[in-house]
Amino acid sequence: MKRSLPARIARWVAGLVVWSAAVSVALVLAFRWLPVPVTAFMLEERIALIGAKPALEQRHDWVPWPQISRNAALAVVAAEDQKFFVHRGFDFDQIGKAVSDAQRGRRLRGASTITQQVAKNLFLWGGQNWFRKAIEAWFTVWIELLWPKERILEVYLNSAQFGRGVWGVEAASRTYFGKGAALLSRAEAAALAAVLPSPNYYRVVNPGPYVRRRQAWILGQMRQLEGTPGFRRGDP
Repeated sequence: MKRSLPARIARWVAGLVVWSAAVSVALVLAFRWLPVPVTAFMLEERIALIGAKPALEQRHDWVPWPQISRNAALAVVAAEDQKFFVHRGFDFDQIGKAVSDAQRGRRLRGASTITQQVAKNLFLWGGQNWFRKAIEAWFTVWIELLWPKERILEVYLNSAQFGRGVWGVEAASRTYFGKGAALLSRAEAAALAAVLPSPNYYRVVNPGPYVRRRQAWILGQMRQLEGTPGFRRGDP
């Protein structure tokens, strides 16, 4: 007996969903080892830079984990996600506070973990809507399941934006400090992390008062994080 049209459509949709899920998991697994040459956000900026005046060349140099200063990892964790080594992709305390603030009419603030930001940077696009957040959550779960924390930090540091046209900690270190990411000092790493809330607006070189205050705060948080899980002697 031939299936009805609605049944065939439902079967086709179900097959598409299963296939898409399998492909997405395979991509996450592959990127556990493969360098990430480009992200959707980098491509978006490249398009925006076409015909820009003055001309601006995008800079991005992938470097493996051993060539990234431990100070850089410590700085971004201090600035962006201090529970990184103990959560499984989501900081539900911060999510609850963000929802509570939104309900009270306060300014919407981010509650994304570093893992969520990696999921967004690698696989998604800009903007805020529930559909995109749901896909982000899907990728976040699989990244946490399939990648070690060290790999998550490696990809984050290589794909984060640190200024207009400046992507990844290696390009940022060479652009702003004239040396590779392996040689970043604590103060330099904190300066890079300080602009992450809005890298197209804040400056690493000749920063304003806000970035200077944030850099000092990050340095203080870095000292407190020393010795915590993930940053004890012998940890990655």
